[in-house]
Amino acid sequence: MERARQLPPRREGEPALKLLFAGTPAPAVPSLEALLASDHEVVAVLTRPDARSGRGRKVSRSPVAERADAAGLPVLQPRSPREPEFLEQLAALGVDCVPVVAYGALVPQAALDVPAHGWVNLHFSLLPAWRGAAPVQHAIMAGDEVTGASTFLLEAGLDTGPVYGTLTEAVRPRDTAGDLLERLAVSGAQLLVATLDGIAAGALEPQPQPAEGISLAPKVETADARVDWALPAHVVDRRIRGVSPAPGAWTTWRGERMRLGPVVPVTGGPALAPGELHLDGGVLVGTGGGAVRLDQVQPAGKRMLPAADWARGARPAPGERLGGE
Repeated sequence: MERARQLPPRREGEPALKLLFAGTPAPAVPSLEALLASDHEVVAVLTRPDARSGRGRKVSRSPVAERADAAGLPVLQPRSPREPEFLEQLAALGVDCVPVVAYGALVPQAALDVPAHGWVNLHFSLLPAWRGAAPVQHAIMAGDEVTGASTFLLEAGLDTGPVYGTLTEAVRPRDTAGDLLERLAVSGAQLLVATLDGIAAGALEPQPQPAEGISLAPKVETADARVDWALPAHVVDRRIRGVSPAPGAWTTWRGERMRLGPVVPVTGGPALAPGELHLDGGVLVGTGGGAVRLDQVQPAGKRMLPAADWARGARPAPGERLGGE
């Protein structure tokens, strides 16, 4: 790896590094907050363009853009970081480094080469495990007991760059992807600041990732979040928690889609076929091994409600199942 170009010595009172922060969703905001409170100078923010969202399809800014607006920072929103206009803006900013947290677009080599210290990515896994867009979701679905976050030098490959630093985080038994990501976003922000501190001081050199232990974490699509009731109860539990809150677990009920909140595996329950419902004051569902208890459900066109309340209105017949067409 080519060594980063050396910066001139910092004068007393000057910021350690001049930064362009790149990020888009809410989990990136703690890192922006931490950098704004650090000795580094964030001169602008790079984020994805405003998009339509929600039932009203209103145009909304990303959480990072909203925080940048509140801080009075310039916001760059190219459709692609490959655009010549963006590359010109990046060069004109004269930043030393671009810290990245879930920006959401591939960065071309032409942009990676501009800052003296490159683009430093905060990724929510212990690389080389779970390279890709959804590391937290896949860690929970796989049943990992420990995960973490890594900072690494961004390069053209998918999360393959050399690593500056890591932290570990225990996966709690009832964690959803949202729970775990919220914790990692906060602890990871401190790791990112510490990494940039080390780079500014000339005290950090990134180390190549191990060749062993590579796993991939592609984006979890809505179709991937459909519950397969033929899987064992503990796997159904992990998969539902892994896609909660987004894209959200779902099944079908009488031909219509029904969203599900996290479930709880039960022991000693009745023998049920996969997807078969059983009412015992609450709602049990059979799986390929054991049963799970439903907590919250959201029938088509309705709000999320307790499963027991749904069952009182739906009145499932004996032997009726979730998951049928």
